Amino acid sequence: MSPYELNTKRKQDRRVRLATMVGTTVEWYDFFVYATVAAMVFNDHYFNVLTNSPFAAKIVGFATVGISFLFRPLGAVVAGHYGDKLGRKAMLVVTLVLMGAATTLIGVIPSAESIGIAAPLLIMLMRVIQGFSAGGEWGGAALMAVEHAPANKRGFFGAFPQIGVPVGMVISTLMLLLMMQISGDDFVTWGWRVPFLISALLVVFGMWIRMGVAESPVMNQIVEEDDQVSLPIVEMFKTSWKQLIVGSLVFAGNGVAGYLSTGGFLAAYLKDSPEKHGLGLNPKIALLVIASFEVCRIFTILFSAWASDRIGRKKMYIIGFVLEIILAFVFFWLLNTAASGDKPNYLLVVLAVVLFSIPAGFTYGPQAAFFAELFPARIRYSGAAIAYAIGAVIGGAFASMIAAALLEWSNGNNYVVGVYVATMATIALIAALFIKDRTGKPLDGDHDTDVVSQEIHDEIDKDIEEGKSHPVSFDRPGF
Repeated sequence: MSPYELNTKRKQDRRVRLATMVGTTVEWYDFFVYATVAAMVFNDHYFNVLTNSPFAAKIVGFATVGISFLFRPLGAVVAGHYGDKLGRKAMLVVTLVLMGAATTLIGVIPSAESIGIAAPLLIMLMRVIQGFSAGGEWGGAALMAVEHAPANKRGFFGAFPQIGVPVGMVISTLMLLLMMQISGDDFVTWGWRVPFLISALLVVFGMWIRMGVAESPVMNQIVEEDDQVSLPIVEMFKTSWKQLIVGSLVFAGNGVAGYLSTGGFLAAYLKDSPEKHGLGLNPKIALLVIASFEVCRIFTILFSAWASDRIGRKKMYIIGFVLEIILAFVFFWLLNTAASGDKPNYLLVVLAVVLFSIPAGFTYGPQAAFFAELFPARIRYSGAAIAYAIGAVIGGAFASMIAAALLEWSNGNNYVVGVYVATMATIALIAALFIKDRTGKPLDGDHDTDVVSQEIHDEIDKDIEEGKSHPVSFDRPGF
């Protein structure tokens, strides 16, 4: 067996899938807890001090969900730089601690009644830190999973950081439902804080798992051959900007579909009264509906990742985006039909979210393997992290805010939101047509010419020789 391939008999390598999943689980637990509490508490009790309009406070709340995305590219640049120089594992630990610390601190921020405008401003600051850490988290997790995997199972191994999203969503939903069993006043006063504080326990568990994982085999090879790039971010933009554009647009198309659920729009739409252009569901039922979407997405992510190892990433993306374009309208048609009677038809609501979990999962499952195969080994962390961060800004940062504004502008005609989703999916579909499918191809630096031309490959070698960084060394299982 190659020393640069997963060894299932080595204990630390068997932990890779769990280690890569746990970080994204914590990240998305934090994200969804915030998005849901923003819709249920912060809009009316924190952001209301910034404006006299309930609708404006709602938009501000959605904007704070999105503001963290603006700092993801910065986090991606920093984590990508050190992830390509020092290793994937170090950045996985740092980003996990930052994310968990910011989330825990949100849980202890005093109320707006106590400290006034400082309360929402502190929340925004914590969102910035969350965004910075999230920008570097996913790239490292994706590469650790995929670079450890056998070539014919790369998509499936890469699914584990992906399913961390719905797993984190389900855990956060259950936690919020548990806290909502207390009285409404108590939930607004202190109950919402508990899920944020619980994040600290998840981080401790995640650290324990990650510290026992070996460094990526590909990164080991780069270090052993003293083949590191001095400024990975510069080389990435210099040699792989086309891959960056394709990766960003592909993820943006998936992001809109996923972030309408994770970003708070769906939660607000399901619970808001018809006068506010919503379905008027009980908030607890609304959370259960979202949980059903995420449970289904676990299976669609795993299936699509497994299938992408057999039919290729490109074909899987094309299938997923075509389905997303079609089901974007079916989704809102079913929700409209569910709301047309005297009371909402819960069966149709659940059917709508279950169906929409198919394209949302099909275009997300292959992502880790696709991004790893998209960039040369020596600048892979920078490329994958920055493409993910830019795609998240384009397709996710303000998806819920845009959807809410479109709903208000159209006086409750949710088909305009369907047009928005379908338009982004169409752009992503066009980008997917330009994918150079490298399913099953080697990921080590010796095969970088599969990604970039020999001329560019030689140019990177020249830059390494001229600006050689101080060599770094470490032995498995890392530091």
